[in-house]
Amino acid sequence: MPASAAWQDGDPLGRRQLADLGPFALESGGRLPAVRLAYETWGTLAEDGSNAVLVLHALTGDSHVTGDAAEGHPTPGWWQSMVGPGAPIDTDRWFVVAPNVLGGCQGSTGPASPAPDGRPWGSRFPVLSVRDQVAAEVRLADLLGIRRWALVIGASMGGQRVLEWAASEPERVEAFAAIATTAATCGDQIANFHTQLVAIQQDPAFRGGDYYDAAPGDGPHRGLGLARQIAHQSYRSAYELDERFGRIPQGAEDPLEGGRFAVQSYLEHHGDKLARRFDANTYVTLTRTMLTHDLGRDRGGVDNALSQITARGLVVAVDTDRLFPVAQSERIAAHVPGAGPVRVVHSDFGHDGFLIEEDQVGALVADFLTERVRSRP
Repeated sequence: MPASAAWQDGDPLGRRQLADLGPFALESGGRLPAVRLAYETWGTLAEDGSNAVLVLHALTGDSHVTGDAAEGHPTPGWWQSMVGPGAPIDTDRWFVVAPNVLGGCQGSTGPASPAPDGRPWGSRFPVLSVRDQVAAEVRLADLLGIRRWALVIGASMGGQRVLEWAASEPERVEAFAAIATTAATCGDQIANFHTQLVAIQQDPAFRGGDYYDAAPGDGPHRGLGLARQIAHQSYRSAYELDERFGRIPQGAEDPLEGGRFAVQSYLEHHGDKLARRFDANTYVTLTRTMLTHDLGRDRGGVDNALSQITARGLVVAVDTDRLFPVAQSERIAAHVPGAGPVRVVHSDFGHDGFLIEEDQVGALVADFLTERVRSRP
C-alpha cells in the first residue's frame, strides 16, 4: 500500500482539467503562494451562461462525479445516477462543473502538493475553512466565465459549501440544494471528527504529517483506515448494521476464540478501501474544515445568516441520518426564506442514504430544477 494515494503531477489526468488560481490569502491568516483546483465538466455552457450547475463533493469524494473508472480515475463516479444525459441533472440541458475541493488530494492544492521548496506541504499545510474553499471555487467560476449558478448542489461536507456559497455570494447563486448537511457543526459532530483525527495523528507512521517519502506499506494507512471505520459507523444507521450483520461471525471465525464478527470485517474492509485511494493529511485537513464550519461566524449567528440567503432552496434530510440529523436540516429550511419545508428521504441506510436512495433524491432534484425552469420569465 502506498504511503499516499494522492494524485500527483505526471499521473494520468483522466477527465480532470486544472485551473491555476494564483496566490491565496486564508481566513486563518495563512497564505498559499499558489492555488490550483482540479475540476471536471459535462454538457455545454449556454451563451448567456444561464445553465451552469455546481456540484460539490463530500469528504472523500472528488471531481469525478460521473463516468466509468478509467486511467486517472480508479473508481467510477460517486453520483452516477444524478448527473448525465437524461439524469436528474441532465447534461443535455445543464452545464455541470465539479471541482476537487481546495485541500483535496485529486489534483487540487492540498497537503500532498509541492510547496515552494518542491517538497510536499505535509505538516506545513495551513488550516483551511469552508469559506476558503468557497473563495477558491469563486475564482474558478470567474476563470470559467460563470457569473451566476442556476444551482449549487452538494451533500454532507459539500452541503456545507453549498450554504457558504449562498450566504457569501448571493448575487451568484440563483438556487441551492443542501442535502444531509448542517449550517454549523455541533458538539456531537465535533467529538466524532476529533476521534477520527486522533486515530490518524497517533499512527506512528503518520510522522506528524511528513510521511510522503515513506516506503510502500510504511505510510499512515492504519490510522487512516481506523478513522474511516469510526466515520463509517456514523454514515450508516444502527438499524441497517443490526439487520444486516447482527451478531453473525465472520466466516468460520469464532469471536469467543479471538475471531471477528461480520460487522467488524465490514468496517475493516471500508477502512482498507479508503487507505488505498486517499491521503491521510488530506483527511485531516478536510475534517478540520468540517469541524470548524459555522455559517453564522461574524454574521450575527447561524439563524441570522440563514435568514439573509436570497436564493431559492431545496433542503433534503435522510430520516435515519445520525451524522447530520433531520433537525439540522429543519433549522436550515426554517430560516432560509426561499427554502420551504425540509424534504425527507426515507432510508434504512443512514447518512449514506443521499448516495444510495438515488430514486428519491433524484426525483427531488429533478422536480426542483423543473420548477426553476418554469419560474423563469
